[in-house]
Amino acid sequence: MPSNTADHTPVLADAVRALLAVKPGETVVDATFGAGGHARLLADDLHGRGKLVAIDRDPSVKPYFDRLKARTGADLRFLRGDFAIVLSQLAANGVKADAILLDIGVSSMQIDRPERGFSYATDAPLDMRMDPSAEVTAATIVNTWDERELATIFRRYGEERFAAPIAGAIVQRRARQAFFRTADLVDVIKAAIPTPARFGEGHPAKRVFQALRIAVNDELGQLEAALPAALEMLRPGGRIAVISFHSLEDRIVKQFFAARAKGCTCPPDFPICVCGKEPQLRVLTRKPVRPSAHERDDNPRSASSRLRAALKV
Repeated sequence: MPSNTADHTPVLADAVRALLAVKPGETVVDATFGAGGHARLLADDLHGRGKLVAIDRDPSVKPYFDRLKARTGADLRFLRGDFAIVLSQLAANGVKADAILLDIGVSSMQIDRPERGFSYATDAPLDMRMDPSAEVTAATIVNTWDERELATIFRRYGEERFAAPIAGAIVQRRARQAFFRTADLVDVIKAAIPTPARFGEGHPAKRVFQALRIAVNDELGQLEAALPAALEMLRPGGRIAVISFHSLEDRIVKQFFAARAKGCTCPPDFPICVCGKEPQLRVLTRKPVRPSAHERDDNPRSASSRLRAALKV
């Protein structure tokens, strides 16, 4: 484990700080704490005055939080659980925040621990759970979901163009022997993809592993449930920032921000508004903020990241 949170390189850090604009005395929520890279910077912006609430479903992040708490003068609190559930509970209890960050997807800390099974580059148990106490693992899905369900998630969550043959190959192999290791799955994926297509688009298993991770952890459902709860928590003038790494996640955020910034939901042919809905957000990012070439070189994992932010009106 790294010695402190400073060893973790948070993506789009400067843009996150600028858009959330944390001031001393405010309440900040980092709903996806991970190794604490973003939380460290946001806590620094509190200058010892204010509160930071860290949320994560993975219990292994607690040592990172404890180290951050020991080095900052601000009031820090850790809440373990799925961020959608915890944010909903906080909102229901009337907790208010001035800045909320959601960094969607798997953390570098989880990828870098082979035993968690997130990486296709190292042989490990076929797991991929962000919460180790959750029932469904990647092995559960690969060994029990039917061929059509597998092809659907590979196509939808991984944008895998060979979803059908890969799903078919998985079902054929598991009829003889169940999947328990990532290397076994990687071998089947490679064999199911035509040889010319295995080169030039990254690792052949990348998209399937992404799809399985999203399905195991219900990442899209979590995001859809978390956004309304986060909006409810924000004080007027409060800011929300969301980092996504996949077009499906980014689309959910974009559409949520746009709908809440619009307000009125009356049909276009109505002469006057009868719904009475007022805009709740002002979008701060007309287009998603992307990492610079320099950041992509320094931190290749940032390459697909996109940041959107909005202000509660």
